[in-house]
Amino acid sequence: MKLFSPMYDWVMLKVRHRHAPAYLYGMSFAESVFFPIPVDVMLAPMTLAKPSKAWHYAAWSTVFSVLGGIVGYWLGFFLFDVLVEPTIAAIGYQDKFAHAVSWFEEWGVWVVFLAGFSPIPYKVFTVSAGMMQMVFLPFVIASLFGRGMRFFLVSALMRWGGAKMEAKLRDNIDLLGWLTVIAAVGAYLILR
Repeated sequence: MKLFSPMYDWVMLKVRHRHAPAYLYGMSFAESVFFPIPVDVMLAPMTLAKPSKAWHYAAWSTVFSVLGGIVGYWLGFFLFDVLVEPTIAAIGYQDKFAHAVSWFEEWGVWVVFLAGFSPIPYKVFTVSAGMMQMVFLPFVIASLFGRGMRFFLVSALMRWGGAKMEAKLRDNIDLLGWLTVIAAVGAYLILR
């Protein structure tokens, strides 16, 4: 069943839009504070659509992501009891937040780097860093390196893969989409 290929075609059309970079940078900022969708889902197709802009997209995504991380840090620092804690409770993130705090206690600033680079929700760690009053400059440096490495890696893979990668991705997008759905349902059933 070809459900994902029409969506892929639609996304590839939208990422060529003249305002797409602004949306990417806004998403990079928001994802570091509250937005649940990772930047990679927009960065990868934009880089495939315009490989010559790969480093530009990666650099500005990093800048806006770190700026969003700084906002998350200050939210945790100044408004944890008033705004952040009730929001965490409302969306059911208490366990994730408690886990993040325990990682901070054990690993310190390295957790920010790891969260910035990996698929771990970076936003949880930006707010946690502020709440725990982590020293600000190491937080920013770890964020720059973690987010930068991630976004430049994604852009590099898409740029170097280029048209061949886009063609292979387009040919296999339905299979990949259904495998992702099956994996998500399986993970939900196992973890439930």
